[in-house]
Amino acid sequence: MKTSREKLQRRAQRVRTKLRRVAEGRPRLSVSRSHKNISVQIIDDEKGITLASASTLEKEVIAGAKSSGNVEAAALVGKAIAERAKKAGVEDVVFDRGGYMFHGRVKALADAAREGGLKF
Repeated sequence: MKTSREKLQRRAQRVRTKLRRVAEGRPRLSVSRSHKNISVQIIDDEKGITLASASTLEKEVIAGAKSSGNVEAAALVGKAIAERAKKAGVEDVVFDRGGYMFHGRVKALADAAREGGLKF
């Protein structure tokens, strides 16, 4: 019987396989989520480097939020990654939900990143 971690990794791999078909040289906006935190990276898979990142573990990102594991904090991380992406010269990305369902915190992060100017 597979563990929940193995199932998550399998779903994430399935999502990334589909993304590679449509990426067309665009960097990947990858989401990592735990019960208490959420983090996001913009990754250039061709060069194998991280162009920008944001997380609820950074004090300046979640300043004023009640908790680091809620929808409000995820939206703050989405705004932060959009700002950092602009500084890095990235506007168009492919959204990699990483095996997580697209609702709740993941959706809040994506919506905030779109409002901040990222296109995906």
